[in-house]
Amino acid sequence: MAGDPTQQKNSSPALTEAQAARMLAGMNEVIRAGEEARRLRTEMVKVLADLGWTQERIARLTGMSQPAVSKQVVKHRDAGPARPLGLALGQGDPPWLEGRLWGVAEDIAETYGSAARCHPVVEALARGRQRLTPENTDALRRLVEEDLRRYGDGLAAHRAAYDEISRALDVPSRTAGTPPGSASVRRTLAHRLQLDRLRGGDDLPSHP
Repeated sequence: MAGDPTQQKNSSPALTEAQAARMLAGMNEVIRAGEEARRLRTEMVKVLADLGWTQERIARLTGMSQPAVSKQVVKHRDAGPARPLGLALGQGDPPWLEGRLWGVAEDIAETYGSAARCHPVVEALARGRQRLTPENTDALRRLVEEDLRRYGDGLAAHRAAYDEISRALDVPSRTAGTPPGSASVRRTLAHRLQLDRLRGGDDLPSHP
């Protein structure tokens, strides 16, 4: 019968695996980005504690409770003394250079908006949809180079920073040993410091 609910149910279109994959992809990206952000925040708590910042100040800036910060700091210090993490902009390890490149690209994207060739990548990085893998770093370099050619005189400081970053990426540093801090922390710090340098701001202070 035409009104049979069983027949109507069986004739309803099925959800395909491809449709479900597309539907869940965005959710998975948000969850993954959130997990990565939480891990990065935990690492930044350690960095700021090593720089001498008070637990109260760290809690206020991270949006965490002071007891939660205290727990992480105590656990970190129980693991032994950490090597000091330098904040000089001209460091030569790949994560640091990638962070600086990201900072240059972000300032170009904010200056020229969607007209900037690097704008989509900057948006993807900011939303956690993309990471700075070697391949993505090379692609971002090409886009930044295009923007530097297009906007020329308006990006003199960006050109100087990019040339320094590019040379260091092409000729890896021979400095022995692994620098202190995880790759994600070093990338994040360099990104922030490079942005502030381009915008005339101060570097991250080393004392509370």
